[in-house]
Amino acid sequence: MSSKNLLVELFVEELPPKALKKLGEAFSDALANSLKNAGLAPATASITAYASPRRLAAHVTDVAAVAADKPVAQKLMPVAVGLDAAGNATPALLKKLAGLGIDAGAAASVVASLRRENDGKADVLFFDSLAKGATLAEGLQKAIEAALAALPIPKVMTYQLQDGWSSVNFVRPAHGLVALHGGDVVPVAVLGLNAGRETHGHRFEAAVDPVVFANADEYAAKLASEGAVIASFAERRAEIARQLEAAAAKAGQATGAALRPIDDEALLDEVTALVERPNVLIGQFEQEFLAVPQECLILTMKANQKYFPLLDATGKLTNKFLVVSNISPEDASAVIGGNERVVRPRLADAKFFFDQDRKKSLESRVIGLSKVVYHNKLGTQGERMQRVAAIARAIGESLGGEALALHAEQAAVLAKADLLTDMVGEFPELQGTMGRYYALHDGLAAEIADAVEDHYKPRFAGDTLPRGMVGTVVALADKLETLVGMFGIGQIPTGDRDPFALRRHALGVIRMLAENNLALPLDHLLQTAAAPFASVDGFKAAEAPLADFIYDRLAGSLREQGYTAQEVDAVVSQRPQRLGDIPKRLAAVRAFSGLPESAALAAANKRVGNILKKVENAVEAVVDNALLKEAAEIALHDALVEVVPQADAAFVTGDYSESLQALAALRAPVDAFFDDVMVNAEDPALRANRLGLLAKLHVAMNQVADISKLSA
Repeated sequence: MSSKNLLVELFVEELPPKALKKLGEAFSDALANSLKNAGLAPATASITAYASPRRLAAHVTDVAAVAADKPVAQKLMPVAVGLDAAGNATPALLKKLAGLGIDAGAAASVVASLRRENDGKADVLFFDSLAKGATLAEGLQKAIEAALAALPIPKVMTYQLQDGWSSVNFVRPAHGLVALHGGDVVPVAVLGLNAGRETHGHRFEAAVDPVVFANADEYAAKLASEGAVIASFAERRAEIARQLEAAAAKAGQATGAALRPIDDEALLDEVTALVERPNVLIGQFEQEFLAVPQECLILTMKANQKYFPLLDATGKLTNKFLVVSNISPEDASAVIGGNERVVRPRLADAKFFFDQDRKKSLESRVIGLSKVVYHNKLGTQGERMQRVAAIARAIGESLGGEALALHAEQAAVLAKADLLTDMVGEFPELQGTMGRYYALHDGLAAEIADAVEDHYKPRFAGDTLPRGMVGTVVALADKLETLVGMFGIGQIPTGDRDPFALRRHALGVIRMLAENNLALPLDHLLQTAAAPFASVDGFKAAEAPLADFIYDRLAGSLREQGYTAQEVDAVVSQRPQRLGDIPKRLAAVRAFSGLPESAALAAANKRVGNILKKVENAVEAVVDNALLKEAAEIALHDALVEVVPQADAAFVTGDYSESLQALAALRAPVDAFFDDVMVNAEDPALRANRLGLLAKLHVAMNQVADISKLSA
């Protein structure tokens, strides 16, 4: 059966820019999948997605006009029910066939052709037939409707159709539908629109209007040449990136410095969704604005104007920026001048906020935190600040004595003060960043100022850690206060719900403890963090579930880093208190797994654990030499006497690989013990002594990790 390429385009009013990329991908994927499921397109069909501010489109290759007929097997009933002793159809079978549209006259011939097959219980009658394949018009109608229904639309709007009576729901009003199979229009309709072969190009720069397509394959080329639109999101994005680099190089030549546009993938996606044919222009603003922290200027240009600030080779902001325009006039000076006039008040506002904020010190703002509600059950930001400061002081004292404790406490007190500044009020994303600038302006030490900014770190996966010990201590205190507080009032994440980002806070704590190898036992740290909550009404310490939560996040993080589930379970199940030890423990487990003795010892450890679990009372790892009777148990005890000191000595020095590998010498005596010794002896004293021997073995084998987890 011959096939042709298919083009479908929905022409709409401007789509939400932050959603356009996903909308385009979802539309084309859903459309193509529906056609494939209907048998109208092969699995190998090539799909090309198009998405511009005013259109969603898809090009699908090798689409058939009519799908092939499909064999259908209809299960009817057991042979014993459908046929009588003479092999004739029973009334039940005739009724079933009538329901399938087979009249009484044709029933006899159909009955003779019924297939018999055993379904595992009895012989069953099957009616085999061919289902007529869907036409493209039928299949495409369903495919478009399914594609529109499946779009990840941020917000639906209701609008009225041209008849003045009907209304439909869609992300934006739709004004045109193109559906071409080769050169033929497919008669489909959606959102009150009938398919045709016409669309509209650029609002101002299209060479013709409407743009008329002779066939599906000329869509992108003709839309570009006659409509002045780059329909492909990916091609438009690449063109913007190319123009940005070229414009940055041009601007750099004019100033004699190497310049580069700020790297922001999200901004590039958003700008791609705002223009149909990009034209990058160079603008500039007054040098005096560069006295404002560059983070403020960059944020206002990106967030409010969608400009790309230009940076020098050191990453310092210059007074030039790039505008991605949607028009290409011969003289662009008016466009450039307009953008420069628009951005100037934004920068002036930032300068005003910065100048006003510096008239008051950070310390003078701290008292105002007592008027800012943090959580109705946990009090104000002022009360929270006091808790964070207390936790920071305790952690600082543990890690660096009184000096670190005082610096950490001071930074913690000031850390949230910039929330009350005008700049952060306008740009909440700058909290912490502005605190650092204002702390330096107040004459505070650099490590205090850095800590004010860094206490939010790591803000996201892959973010850098605080740059100094003061910042690390305050960041730990801040995240632990959030975790302990929220768990203490029952705000525990469930499923996908995590409104207070507790998973992110837990991972931040894990990274700081592990990557800095801090000498802070986790359980003691949680107890320290819980102490300042003693006077909070309704707070109930939840250190155990919080510890479980942190170890769960730790296990997930380690698996994402490439460690096997067995390796992670072996280490994390022991709940090591020093998280900085975990990489060494994992390396030791991996090395141990490569030993020829590891599988047998892992299985033996699992067996020992199961035996000890069945004993009602806890078994002490104590052995009475006088009660060792069998040669195998004497040999195992002697091996433990020799091996355990070696393993313990290596463990104490942190040589976990050596500690685990020392256990390899136990394989033979352990195997012999289980072959030759009855643990559950009738003599209670003998049985207790052998259980004590196994307990001693169990302790020795589980110092670094629970190696039973390595057992298949």
